[in-house]
Amino acid sequence: MRTDYDVAVVGGGLLGSAIAWGLGRLGKSVAVLDEGDITKRASRANFALVWVQSKGLGMPAYTVWTVQASQAWSRLASELKQQTGLDVSLQQNGGFHLTLGEDEFGQRAELVKRMHNQTGAADYKMEMLPASEVKKALPLIGPEVSGGSYCPLDGHVNSLRTFRAFHTGFKAFGIDYLPERPVSAISRSSGEFCLTTPQGELRAAKIVLAAGNANQTLAPMVGLHAPMGPTRGQIVVTERTMPFLPHPLTTIRQTDEGTVMIGDSKEDELDDRALKHSISAVMTDRAQRMFPHLARLNVVRSWAGIRVMPQDGFPIYDQSETHPGAFVACCHSGVTLASNHAFEIARMVAQGALEPELVGAFSASRFGAAGAANNSGY
Repeated sequence: MRTDYDVAVVGGGLLGSAIAWGLGRLGKSVAVLDEGDITKRASRANFALVWVQSKGLGMPAYTVWTVQASQAWSRLASELKQQTGLDVSLQQNGGFHLTLGEDEFGQRAELVKRMHNQTGAADYKMEMLPASEVKKALPLIGPEVSGGSYCPLDGHVNSLRTFRAFHTGFKAFGIDYLPERPVSAISRSSGEFCLTTPQGELRAAKIVLAAGNANQTLAPMVGLHAPMGPTRGQIVVTERTMPFLPHPLTTIRQTDEGTVMIGDSKEDELDDRALKHSISAVMTDRAQRMFPHLARLNVVRSWAGIRVMPQDGFPIYDQSETHPGAFVACCHSGVTLASNHAFEIARMVAQGALEPELVGAFSASRFGAAGAANNSGY
């Protein structure tokens, strides 16, 4: 196994895999250093949405970045299928956020208004619809549904198949995936980086830190800052049922295999070994109120997962001034932004610099020396 590369990507989850795949696509020699299958990956515990609506309140640049990612997803799905033969089941015909009762409808309408009024934000055509209009698209909604917001750019994918497609693509591009190699130290000398792992050292001209919440520890090794605020979320999955949900919702989606995923929790806890059934009960109760026929379905599995989350909820993309060639990437929306990571971030890393507009919007310098308040901007 070779030990020197153009780029070493630290982290083999969906974020790191997208960037590594994109670099391989550009002809770079790439190594992906990963903890392996023991890792508690957000890539395996996510909700698989390609989601635009309501993202970016408080950071207009994030609305632009998210819309760009959404619009590039069909290209990514096409290239992955052509290369690997794997269909990631991208469905992108718009998504809903449903409301129960008039109070929720009013609160959502206020959010939509605030999103539209942001100077510099992208126009992603999110609109409020009354229950009568929602029912035309989703005829099985229950009587408590008061309406909701709709965005034509929203969709969802099979995220596990996307993860597999990236890793399958590694082989075609000659990318070395190196599991069981968590990075414990990083140094730079003679124009290259040396990364220390339990399996020995590896050298690369550039590095990308894409290790999720672990970036908080790794980033200072190369003069970068990655303040994270991880949370926990729970997901419930039902048995397969008839197709009834042609559009994904913020908290409910029907997979390409026919199961129904329900997920609507955010917990300030980092232990994913046990479920809180009281939280699952609230999630499934809301789901049944939105679609009463779900009450007849059996739950086949459920899990808790640790979410990757920058402190203010918005992505962090940065490059080091003290260690030229070192980059960091942190985000909550690894599925939604995968196309940007594969096409845009990979291109910038290959060129040796992030574009000024990207750094200006997403640099960790926004947190200041004291860190940041929790803004929940994801």
